[in-house]
Amino acid sequence: MTAAEDADAQAPLAVAPAPAGAGTPSAVAKPGTGHRPAAKSPLKIVAFDAARGRAVIAGPAAGTPPKGTGKDNHGERQGKHGGRGADHEQGSTPHRPAAVAVGDVLASAPVPGAPRGALAKVTEVVGTTARGTEVKTAPATLGALLGGATAKGQVPVDPATMRVEPLTPNVKVSWAKNGTVHFGPAGAQLPLGSLRVDVRAALPTVKTPAGTVDASATGFVQLSPEVDFSYDGQGTTTGTPGTASVSLAGDWASQWELKGRAAASTPDGQPVRVPFAKLHADPVVQVGVVPVVVNLDLTCYLQVDADGTVSVDVKQDVRGQFRVGGSYSRAKGWTPLARADLHGTPLTATATAAGRVKAALGAEASVGLYGSVGVTGTLAPYLRAEVSGTATGASNGTGSAVGKWAAYGGVDLSGALRAHLDVFGTPVFERSVPLGPLHHEWQLAGGEGAVRTPAQRP
Repeated sequence: MTAAEDADAQAPLAVAPAPAGAGTPSAVAKPGTGHRPAAKSPLKIVAFDAARGRAVIAGPAAGTPPKGTGKDNHGERQGKHGGRGADHEQGSTPHRPAAVAVGDVLASAPVPGAPRGALAKVTEVVGTTARGTEVKTAPATLGALLGGATAKGQVPVDPATMRVEPLTPNVKVSWAKNGTVHFGPAGAQLPLGSLRVDVRAALPTVKTPAGTVDASATGFVQLSPEVDFSYDGQGTTTGTPGTASVSLAGDWASQWELKGRAAASTPDGQPVRVPFAKLHADPVVQVGVVPVVVNLDLTCYLQVDADGTVSVDVKQDVRGQFRVGGSYSRAKGWTPLARADLHGTPLTATATAAGRVKAALGAEASVGLYGSVGVTGTLAPYLRAEVSGTATGASNGTGSAVGKWAAYGGVDLSGALRAHLDVFGTPVFERSVPLGPLHHEWQLAGGEGAVRTPAQRP
């Protein structure tokens, strides 16, 4: 290796979104090349069956099938048993057989049969078909592709690529793609690169001798998510990196109001949880020439834990940043990354009668690579109110009190690392490693004593 080649090999790899309009990116690492990073490859995985460990790999498209690679018995067997996506390209332009060998490691963006990306090592070349070369595969690691390279960077997730599945009525979705102005509900302009989900939900009612007392929650969750990726394989002789990390991070904003008298109604007394939207994206992070497919899933939910006695009208605005992920070093192994720098501002806070209520508007998140979940986390900003005695009160100074009342905002963050983070080429831990629970609370309003104040007029 020349001095210039050695310098290029030591230079950090760029971390960036996969180029748009460039087709399905792929990369391949050849056996016997030491720990050099993978090279860009014209090969494409055109079908993948993870359950059987089979893949069809094609070279550049050709106008006619290579001689002797028509629909023989082998091709018929693949068409019948190739799994989801195996027949995806039947009738399309044939491909040349791929020049692959046992030991080759391929990484691919989402393809038929592998909608969350593919990372596989060739264990056997079976033969050729009209679509390309069929191979048997085994799971591979990023260490085999990135070798002794280093890489670090953050990649924003395009909100326009996130698929949103409403789970309840009265769910509205808005987004603002980078470079594109988009307006949310009621003409609210969203920051570029953000996704907003608005919800209005009825909560379990309280039955009284006079009838029922209703409660509802209204609000929104707004995210500007990004993927944080790092890898350092310098000095490795085993394919295990010195350090590595992956996490979901970004800006968080939410605002919601809890009104009425809510009651938990689950048979076992647990809080009532109402999922209202599922969000999913598979952004492709280009690390050098290697397409690293990050799988993101978020479920937005409302959760209420109440005794059905206190009546509230509590509203707050929460903003800040969050991070959920895992970090690896040879010295410490895998350790959790969990941060939630969120702060709340009270907009309304009133409470009447005695009792307690706690309501969260949060998101359950999972972060994985190539279809394997590596990190799970729950970020749950909440509202909480407690009233003792016969207190009533409001943040505008009205109310009366014999006892005390208080309204709080807060955030809980919890989750776990999963063994599937061995996709980096790191040692496998035997069980899930819990994220250290994070809890932070602030007071929105409150009062105590035996006082009565007149209502303030606007």
